[in-house]
Amino acid sequence: MRALIQRVLEAEVKVGGEAIGRIGHGLLVLVCAMRGDPDDAAEKLASRIARLRIFRDEAGKMNRSVQDIGGSVLVVSQFTLAADTRTGNRPGFSSAEVPERGEALYLRFAETLRTLGLPVETGSFGADMQVSLINDGPVTIWMDSADRA
Repeated sequence: MRALIQRVLEAEVKVGGEAIGRIGHGLLVLVCAMRGDPDDAAEKLASRIARLRIFRDEAGKMNRSVQDIGGSVLVVSQFTLAADTRTGNRPGFSSAEVPERGEALYLRFAETLRTLGLPVETGSFGADMQVSLINDGPVTIWMDSADRA
């Protein structure tokens, strides 16, 4: 799975002009399931993100996680993170997981964050969504479950 993580002061996702998810201080996580992701990819990625130390401590250093600060997470599915732009002018998305499995992994990802004690809001899988945010820092991190720490 791939994730684009943004440290935010607030974030919101709308469908059809109606807010369906909104958080204050925390993380906006755009997430995409990739073809061939193992069954445990959602849990592993969610666990890594919950512990990711990108919030400031008392000394101003990025040394605290979203769990440490009591923050929230807004999870939004975004298959375009699978974009292949190596050739031509139109991105290809064939490396994204098929929608049925992609949705299952997306939901498992959000549920894993909840089981880790985080308040989680979500977008609507496959919907045309409008996402707004106030990026804090700005801090934006790319993470892939295939990465080895």
